[in-house]
Amino acid sequence: MSRIEANGIDMNYKLEGPLDAPVLMLSNSLLTDYGMWDSQVPAFASKYRLLRYDSRGHGDTQATSGPYTMNMLVADAIGLTDALGIRKFHFLGLSKGGMVAQLLAATHGDRLHSVTLCDTACQMPPAAIWDDRIKIAQSKGTSAFVQPMTDRWLTQSYRELHPEVVTKLGMMISRTSVDGLVGSACAIRDMDHLSHLARISVPTLIVVGEQDVGTPVAAAEVLHREIGHSKMVVVKGAAHMPNIEQNETFDSTVLGFLDSH
Repeated sequence: MSRIEANGIDMNYKLEGPLDAPVLMLSNSLLTDYGMWDSQVPAFASKYRLLRYDSRGHGDTQATSGPYTMNMLVADAIGLTDALGIRKFHFLGLSKGGMVAQLLAATHGDRLHSVTLCDTACQMPPAAIWDDRIKIAQSKGTSAFVQPMTDRWLTQSYRELHPEVVTKLGMMISRTSVDGLVGSACAIRDMDHLSHLARISVPTLIVVGEQDVGTPVAAAEVLHREIGHSKMVVVKGAAHMPNIEQNETFDSTVLGFLDSH
């Protein structure tokens, strides 16, 4: 764990892997921290200089009062790489992290070797859902989301076989600040990347769990259609977090793509 000031906030990150390898930056989902990528570390850090970070208001990165915007979250990612002296990198984001990845690729493509968009979408209507979640967070705190989110993120069969993973994710959810959830929920609610997708020219991989209900296969198909050169992979036996449920398949899919670029 390391800390650095970037884009005006104190950011928590971790760098590991060969010093002379290309950098692979990972961006977490809503209500998690960089620990959501623990399963990827052995495979990814053996070949890449792995940069994981806690997004604004999550984990040990400073929370500011909202609302946040996707432009702000992209600026955080660029600010962190600038502060660390990293000019060019691969970027992989899941869910909210994938939303950041879309705008990053559209507006800062010169900084990227490639982008991987996992279980994400370019639009997340209706706004009322996010307004309701904001009200719940403000009245009950982020721990109110432990069961509903873990139920959506992982298939029932996986949850039953791996209660320790459910507990780990639940701890990430509970420790997320209310400001972090509310600010990020505003960014997701107000996001509309559809018109930006055609501007993405870097090599693009789209990965989605077959049983994802939050950002389903249909949402991934929109990304695939609008980013004309992209590649799309559907991971069977996984919901919203294929990197956890089917980590070997996920790792081999992503590494195969990265190695080709």
